[in-house]
Amino acid sequence: MANQLDELSTDIRAEGLDTNVIAKKLPVKVGVGSTIFEILLWVLGIIPGLIFLFKKIKAKNYFQQLEQKIQHNASQIDNYLEQRVVVLQNCARLVDKAVEFDKSTFESIAKYRSGNLADDEVRNEVSSKLDAVSSSINIAFENYPDLKAHTEIRDAMQQNMYLQREITAAREFYNDTINTWNREIFIWPTNQIVAAKAGYTTRIPFIASQEIKQKAREVFF
Repeated sequence: MANQLDELSTDIRAEGLDTNVIAKKLPVKVGVGSTIFEILLWVLGIIPGLIFLFKKIKAKNYFQQLEQKIQHNASQIDNYLEQRVVVLQNCARLVDKAVEFDKSTFESIAKYRSGNLADDEVRNEVSSKLDAVSSSINIAFENYPDLKAHTEIRDAMQQNMYLQREITAAREFYNDTINTWNREIFIWPTNQIVAAKAGYTTRIPFIASQEIKQKAREVFF
């Protein structure tokens, strides 16, 4: 059998491809066939039915543990985001005379710091705003040479870069767990049946902000 994908073929995109994360949650569903499958197990005898029942209990426990792991990974990102908020707020005060910041941005971030975090979409929104604020500070830092001589500002910018790297690493762990969740809930029969009855949906991984994507297209050298 020939290879289904041939890297030497001429069917390529010379212009490249700009991909994006689709922010959509897909519900887990099962059809009539799954119901018939469960009934048949009990019809075949008590032992097959009990075995499948225990497998469903095991799958339910597994998903509960996986949810706790997702929460832990998300908490790590939250901790780094909160630290970055503090650093950028301090940095913004130091360069306030050179840069005008949108106060509503910091007000919304302050709500996040108080623990008012609804879901991953809110976390993504806050992270995107932080990237925008960081970009504004970087522009001011480059346009005003006097700022570069300010030790506190320079230290704050270094802290910001360090925290951004930590956030990126934490996102990788989070996205790995999300990938496991999104894959496992669709494994039929046990996992998918349990996930459908529990009303589970796929989860959305972190999405890079527009500012970060724009920077990736810039010429650095």
